[in-house]
Amino acid sequence: MAQDNRSNNTEASENSAERDEAGRILFARPFQFIKGCVRVSDLPAPDRVEVAFAGRSNVGKSSLINALTGRKNLARTSNTPGRTQELNIFEADLAPVRIVDMPGFGFARAPKPAVEAWNKLIHSYLRGRANLRRVYLLIDARHGPKANDLSVMNELDTDAVSYQIILTKIDKPSQRDLEKTVAKTKEVIAKRPAAYPEIILTSSQTGIGIGELRATIADFIDD
Repeated sequence: MAQDNRSNNTEASENSAERDEAGRILFARPFQFIKGCVRVSDLPAPDRVEVAFAGRSNVGKSSLINALTGRKNLARTSNTPGRTQELNIFEADLAPVRIVDMPGFGFARAPKPAVEAWNKLIHSYLRGRANLRRVYLLIDARHGPKANDLSVMNELDTDAVSYQIILTKIDKPSQRDLEKTVAKTKEVIAKRPAAYPEIILTSSQTGIGIGELRATIADFIDD
């Protein structure tokens, strides 16, 4: 029995190392900003796997994309909430995955017609993009899920779009507060049909969780 346990542990460790390496290689390519899309018709051809990142303004979405790709200034970061107002597309030559940065929600300082146009664009994208494999919904680890986050989850559940929660800025709260946020988030997604059950904990500042996120995305390439 002890031998079996050692064998299982070794196999799990090897599989984890292989996943980490696949993720590292995938994002070793130099990703570039391709274009910003204000209409679904502006999107590139659906010729590769897409993963999209969504979240409240100031959740750290741009910083996470920069950390994911290893590019310091790939995605623009700003102290002005709601700066991302398009579907921003990032690609690397020959990379089998495309990154889509979705407009932030919750604090967008813009006229109501502009916000309505963004919402229409997002909904059209989610419902009509067959090569979209997963939406990563970012939530600030200091605050946990808010009403706007729940609204986005409802939309994703209704549209049957697979999504996974990423808790950002986990280096900011205390360990006790972080554990409470994780427990609360797990409770929120427990019965949601389109939610992936595992939560990814990240910090763009320290690099925690970035390797796991890369490996998770790389898994889609082999499916």
